[in-house]
Amino acid sequence: MITIFEALERVRVIPVVTLERVEDAVPLARALITGGIRCMEVTFRTLVAAEAIAAIRQECADVLLGAGTVLTVEQAQQAQAAGAQFVVSPGFNPRVVAHCLGHGVPIIPGIASATEIERALEFGISVVKFFPAELLGGTAMMSALARPYTAVRFVPTGGIHLNNLAEYVAHPRVLACGGSWMVPAQSIAAGDFSQVTALSQQTLQIVGVM
Repeated sequence: MITIFEALERVRVIPVVTLERVEDAVPLARALITGGIRCMEVTFRTLVAAEAIAAIRQECADVLLGAGTVLTVEQAQQAQAAGAQFVVSPGFNPRVVAHCLGHGVPIIPGIASATEIERALEFGISVVKFFPAELLGGTAMMSALARPYTAVRFVPTGGIHLNNLAEYVAHPRVLACGGSWMVPAQSIAAGDFSQVTALSQQTLQIVGVM
């Protein structure tokens, strides 16, 4: 059986989803699946996150499903109870990290510096979220951080889109790229899930070239 991280490396992209309505969760997941992407990260930026994760888990069992923007232990508990298979956080919160590791939940904590990478390594974590990727200096900064830490893999997120995705996925230390370009808020709000499918297909065309 492959690990969560091996599965993420295979999909190469992680749609980062913010849902305002639970009823949009399953149609969105199905739109991603139709577009060829069987992975998504539902952020805890809204109050319906846990309920949305549970709905997707029930109706789309084969989706690799994560919880994002997890800032507290309570949110991590809610994510796990709802059926999230992995947790992503924007920064490195040792309490959240320790909780997830203690309960067997894979976590990808956010880092923006060498110091934070070293904290991750102290916890036995070798896959980290490089966030916000573009504002921190993009692949050049990521390469600089990668050189001293040869065991670390990155999930760059923040400012990635169709026009710069190829540069990121080509980087040898990138496990997968996270972003919301496939799941624009305006398309979700309008119920235009066909746009999500189209953007997913365009994304896979780029990833497939690499």
